[in-house]
Amino acid sequence: MPNSGEHSMYAFFGLVLSAIFLLVLTRLPRITFHGCLPILARARSISSFKTTRRSPSPERKVPANATPPADYKDILPPSSREFLAKAAESLSQLQKEKLQGHKVDDVEVMKRVISFEADYRKCGPSTFTPTGISIEEVKALGDFPSYAELSSVPLPDAYVEFDINTALPRPYRPFRWAYHQTMSLTKLETDWWLELDSNYKARVAEREQLYKKFGKLVLDYLPGSELASKELMEMALQFLCARYPQYFSLSNTILEGYVFHNAILGTQTSINSMHPLHVLLHNVPEDFAIMLRNPEDGFYYFRAGLLCSALGWNVSTKLGKQLKEIHASIPDYKEKMEFSMDRYFSKLPTPRPIQRGSWGLEIDKPLFMPPGDPHEKYRDIQTPDLPLSRIHLRVDWQTLRRLPMSGAIVFNFKALFTPVEDFREEAYIPALLRKILTEGKESLMKYKSTWHVEHVVLPKLGEWEKEQVEKGMVEDDWNVQTLDESPWFPGWEDKWHRRQGF
Repeated sequence: MPNSGEHSMYAFFGLVLSAIFLLVLTRLPRITFHGCLPILARARSISSFKTTRRSPSPERKVPANATPPADYKDILPPSSREFLAKAAESLSQLQKEKLQGHKVDDVEVMKRVISFEADYRKCGPSTFTPTGISIEEVKALGDFPSYAELSSVPLPDAYVEFDINTALPRPYRPFRWAYHQTMSLTKLETDWWLELDSNYKARVAEREQLYKKFGKLVLDYLPGSELASKELMEMALQFLCARYPQYFSLSNTILEGYVFHNAILGTQTSINSMHPLHVLLHNVPEDFAIMLRNPEDGFYYFRAGLLCSALGWNVSTKLGKQLKEIHASIPDYKEKMEFSMDRYFSKLPTPRPIQRGSWGLEIDKPLFMPPGDPHEKYRDIQTPDLPLSRIHLRVDWQTLRRLPMSGAIVFNFKALFTPVEDFREEAYIPALLRKILTEGKESLMKYKSTWHVEHVVLPKLGEWEKEQVEKGMVEDDWNVQTLDESPWFPGWEDKWHRRQGF
């Protein structure tokens, strides 16, 4: 049975993205690959190549079932070359000299783009990543370059008043009415990409135990993901150091190299001593999925992941699969979503990361639930004596971004749990959620899988809805709709601050 955790990843990837227009591009002659570099078929000459266009981002609407482009393998993601000069400002003169800085024709990139399973560390200097950065330039940038400059996404402001002992996540309520399959995307709030709270220690420990127990079911990677994994890890650690400087720092010495200092856990992580995803496992309580472009067909594949919050699936069941294969179980995906998703992944610009929320209703707080887990039985029945106190809203707050050097697309999310009882004091939320549960499209609600708790939740929501009208919290003639404050609710900041002792 589908569930909120599975729905979280699927919904983020697979909904309507028809606001993005894709130009139909001229087909390139077929390229064959050997090692790090593609080699032109002998029957083709370089002069036979036509200019390959980068994916632009004009705001034109096309039908979700529009005719696909000639061939996705002819489409490169938006270039990152324009950001090289800015990123080089803080580097040594020797490093700067190795950064070409000049314009590189997209045809040249296509001729020399890194092959799908190649380790960038073993590739020649003139090999290119899909975003137009040469391997010589990647290596010249070194460890922990300025990703804020490379991506044109600023580092967060320091959160100096943050206290890990009292911190609570923001109270996300991503409820929408009318409820239908749309992405409901918003621009990423860059200060909140990785949000920590007072459960940090417990959550990191829980995730480490999950890895010890399940291994590759929660963390695994395939050849070719080396650069993207390193890039993601470095970006995440840079973010933590900038956002929470009272708790995190990086040092770099000739003897030890880079070391990440975590004052919350009292640990020091030697960056070069382990795989980048293991660095994240021990320090960042978020889930990450890395999608890489295959130059042979231009489509994106799941090539590396750290996923400790999945319900009903795991890394091993999806690793290596193309987007359409990952989403094969979603109703109407092929007919209504496949083209939109492939088009969106082909053209997502590095400077435009996005965010959204997915939600479900759960008994207790299940974090990771592989197929066959005993907790699954709760979804098959409506337990007559189920107490309301055991029912929680699970929100998976999600972001999607392109990495500037590798061109990989990273999906990440964090599972947040809130007792349903909290809704009683949150204006409009009981009426809005009750509307969705009782009048939402049947196929969508079945996919969301809330039936097992509705017999307890719905009566209470109706009671609280009436109570809020009587107290003047909600107008008696309010037309239920998505709140202006979405994904929150009126007065959320006061409640959030009060609970943290502000």
